[in-house]
Amino acid sequence: MRSTSRDALLSACARHSKWEVNMSLRQGLRAFGCRVRGHLYGVPVARSVRSFSEKVTAESKADRSGAESTVDHLIYTREHFALKESLHKIIEKEINPFVDKWEEECMFPAHRVFKILGSAGFLGVNKPIEYGGLGLDFSYSLAVAEELGNIRCGGIPMAIGVQSDMATPALTRFGSDELKKEFLQPTISGDKVACLGVSEVGAGSDVASIKTKAVRNGDDLIINGGKMWTTNGTQADWMCLLANTSEGPPHRNKSLICLPMKLPGIHIARKIDKIGMRSSDTAEIFFEDVRVPYKNIIGQEGMGFMYQMLQFQEERLWGVANCLTMMENVIQETIDYTRQRKIFQQPILHHQAVHFRLAELQTEVELLRSLLYCTTAMYIRGNDVTKQASMAKLKAGRLAREVPDSCLQFWGGMGFCSDVMVSRFYRDFRVLSIGAGADEVMLSIICKYMNTLPKK
Repeated sequence: MRSTSRDALLSACARHSKWEVNMSLRQGLRAFGCRVRGHLYGVPVARSVRSFSEKVTAESKADRSGAESTVDHLIYTREHFALKESLHKIIEKEINPFVDKWEEECMFPAHRVFKILGSAGFLGVNKPIEYGGLGLDFSYSLAVAEELGNIRCGGIPMAIGVQSDMATPALTRFGSDELKKEFLQPTISGDKVACLGVSEVGAGSDVASIKTKAVRNGDDLIINGGKMWTTNGTQADWMCLLANTSEGPPHRNKSLICLPMKLPGIHIARKIDKIGMRSSDTAEIFFEDVRVPYKNIIGQEGMGFMYQMLQFQEERLWGVANCLTMMENVIQETIDYTRQRKIFQQPILHHQAVHFRLAELQTEVELLRSLLYCTTAMYIRGNDVTKQASMAKLKAGRLAREVPDSCLQFWGGMGFCSDVMVSRFYRDFRVLSIGAGADEVMLSIICKYMNTLPKK
């Protein structure tokens, strides 16, 4: 019976000429017993989590024709691959044809792109069904993140990730029903664009040092301060804002607040000119006596720092998954180019230094993928994966610099031109060692778990 249902789902996906993941896909995924936030619709996870040695039949990513093949995969099932295939069609039709134009304009139309993705169900894969999500576990978000890596730039996937997996996890877990209906539901549907307001001019990776304040005044909060490097900031309808709501200790005086971006006193100071991620708008934003209802605080007042640290774990894993596909694509395009480009009467690829180096890079990518999948499997089971997620983020940031740098060298003069993908990712990848916690912060977290940090 289950096999028949799965075949019906895959057939339905293939029939949809407009590529959308409609209700038949959502219902079909649930009918297979797909995990939903720790349970298989009433069945404990322990009964359903697949062992790493178990063989899973899945649609091969390499075969985009729809034919099925048997693949051993650590965490993905045929349903994951069906989801990826549907998203791939959207990317090729609605996004990639316009990437060069959006890169040149330093802006992509977030409302239009997010509405397409939201209507197809891709902005709430692991969000609750009652708010428009698919209700699946985080491994499905990871699959989406990997597939978004096929977008031919880094800026648009990053912006999508902010919308789906960076600005909303805390709201999903801890927010009131009223806040979820007002902010989460339209974010999942793509009707509202979200941004995350954490970093400030003097507080990037050091989140505890933020200065923005939200002072209670009757039933409202009065917000003053500013945020920096805000992805989606110039187009956002609301912000998940981290602000100080009391004068207590820095790890217990902060709250996350759902902040509508059209309120009086909110000033978009500028759209920041960046060396990479150019199609994604990044803003500096100031708040001057902005009044927002006190009920817009997510969860408990004073718990914002802890909520944000939890939020960071999914953000970091999502970012690792997204860059894996991009790195693979850079390596493959380099193989294709060096195979046909000749030097000294033979293809560049035939030189041992070249094909050996590409083999080393591909090995590093596969090792990072294994760490990511293992960490995700642990996370879905409810384990604390702070150390492993930090390790994956650290390695991804460094490898994301190493891969395009090494590959660009093999492109020669062409690699120094802005119209080839390897040079675009050479610029875009650099931010991965900075955003969502710099490499040095990841190292400090890892050292803390290793008990090697000096005592203060």
